[in-house]
Amino acid sequence: MVERDTASLAMSADELSSFLAEAFPQADAGFVIESVRPLGAVVDLASDDRHLRPGGTVSGPTMMALADYAAYVAILAQIGPVALAVTTSLTINFLRRPKPGPLRADCTLIKLGQRLAVAEVGIASNGDSDLVAHAVATYSLPPDRQR
Repeated sequence: MVERDTASLAMSADELSSFLAEAFPQADAGFVIESVRPLGAVVDLASDDRHLRPGGTVSGPTMMALADYAAYVAILAQIGPVALAVTTSLTINFLRRPKPGPLRADCTLIKLGQRLAVAEVGIASNGDSDLVAHAVATYSLPPDRQR
């Protein structure tokens, strides 16, 4: 894995929040960018009743959206405001039933190339170290992006 120091990040958590609110407002499902780091990001979701499925657990689509959003944030933190970076694949394994309430997605980029990025995302109930889901996402990066 390539190491980068924090000074090499293209965007901070605050810059990402502002950019996404403007460029992608429909993605505002309550996600909060907690932090960005070299080749990674942490995104929180204070899930509420709209995120629950019958049986009182956080729904699979909610966790998939959280994983996808965390991967997008981690990638943009490295490459800058490239709105047209798009998901080409997302695989998720639901490991255990999450408690209703806050979730935290911790994303690490395992590949950041010129055309593709691959991210691994672990999702846990906030405050718990046991994963409730594990995802791998691949993003296609536009060829004309700035480096």
